[in-house]
Amino acid sequence: MQLNNNVTEFILLGLTQDPFRKKIVFVTFLLFYLGTLLGNLLIITTIKTSRALGSPMYFFLFYLSLSDTCFSTSIAPRTIMDALWKKATISFSECIIQVFSLHFFGCLEIFILILMAIDRYVAICKPLHYMTIMSRRVCSVLVAVAWVGSCVHSLVQIFLALRLPFCGPNEIDHYFCDLEPLLKLACTDIYVTNLLLVSNSGAICTVSFVVLMFSYVIILHSLRNHSAEGRRKALSTCISHITVVILFFGPCIFIYTRPATTFPMDKMIAVFYTIGTPLLNPLIYTLRNAEVKNAMRKLWSKKLVSDDMR
Repeated sequence: MQLNNNVTEFILLGLTQDPFRKKIVFVTFLLFYLGTLLGNLLIITTIKTSRALGSPMYFFLFYLSLSDTCFSTSIAPRTIMDALWKKATISFSECIIQVFSLHFFGCLEIFILILMAIDRYVAICKPLHYMTIMSRRVCSVLVAVAWVGSCVHSLVQIFLALRLPFCGPNEIDHYFCDLEPLLKLACTDIYVTNLLLVSNSGAICTVSFVVLMFSYVIILHSLRNHSAEGRRKALSTCISHITVVILFFGPCIFIYTRPATTFPMDKMIAVFYTIGTPLLNPLIYTLRNAEVKNAMRKLWSKKLVSDDMR
């Protein structure tokens, strides 16, 4: 279907065309991306090497950090390099790949957050059956379902993008390829595509957010029957999860539930959930989780000891 288009590449207008502001974008994205890689890879390494972090909650946290890393990588490196060029171009194929990876890892993060909420519900509301219900096999199957569901969602986005004919302007008023800015360049009626986008991405974001918040309301309500210490520990974990959910879903709902209209702040909001949230997630989970911090200290201590023995 690409052969039917007159456009073979797109020009990304980015966040700004001002040379000085481009330098600010370069430095900001580079620092945020390096921080995202460092924080999430540290969590991934800690969970993989620590026996103390073998519970299902950390099994899901491992995949959340992995999806955060890949989600940020699908956008940040390209934006960093584009900030160095006077005119940033991206081929049609590269644009489609970016749309796929963006939605795949973004949707995977949504599903992992839902699995983490299920895990907390079982742990707090059904503690006696926790290890039976949330066995390693069950957790692995749930993660596999999340990967398949994310792939299906992304393929729908690609199908919608490939159906669009591009025959005129090729300037994307954004710093990355997404279906919403591509719709503006299509030389056809996009009403049906808009509806499909809202019913797909918009519905996934909104329904998932409502389900997550409702589940945490149930969890928090059930904490009144726990001891003070158990309530404090469970509350700390749930607050971390709720914070991540609000930070990630707020901007996504704002962007994907109304693709037919755009606002000047859209790009800045996109910055928040594409490079801000992946950086904040490891900070939120490590600063509010004593087990993760202790495991990181032990990992760091072992590394220092092994370096000294050399």
